[in-house]
Amino acid sequence: MKSKKLTKKELLFCHCFALYANAREAASKSGYSNPERAGLKLMAKKEIKEEIRTLISQRADREEVICGLKRLAFGSIADPMKIILSDGSDTFDTENMDLFNISEIKKPKGGGIEIKFFDRLKALEKLSVFCEQGDEDSSLPFYEAIRKSAKALDGRKHE
Repeated sequence: MKSKKLTKKELLFCHCFALYANAREAASKSGYSNPERAGLKLMAKKEIKEEIRTLISQRADREEVICGLKRLAFGSIADPMKIILSDGSDTFDTENMDLFNISEIKKPKGGGIEIKFFDRLKALEKLSVFCEQGDEDSSLPFYEAIRKSAKALDGRKHE
């Protein structure tokens, strides 16, 4: 969510800060002439802090989704197999078992146990879509190129 109160340069600072977690470096990458002072000044603004918090939260949510999809796609089925292959008299410490890939467990009336797993191919497809979308940080070099071009054009006007 982009704030209307922030300039493009301030938004670029927020994106850089979310990426580098360093106010001076973020100010430098955003094109501020005195990055040390600008970074401190920008970090004092409430709107800047809110935007950074939002960006970091979005990144954390995205990383969590990707991590979950990787677990579904590549996770081990060793612990569920122990349950399947048991004779029924075994007791399991399910708290310490990795059962993340299981979508459903049933005990049919006739005995035994039925375990359904999440679809690994669907998880891989969704993971592929996430990776193709890329990260919003990939737009930072584009912003950097625009900033440098604008600075170069501004320099030519004064000549």
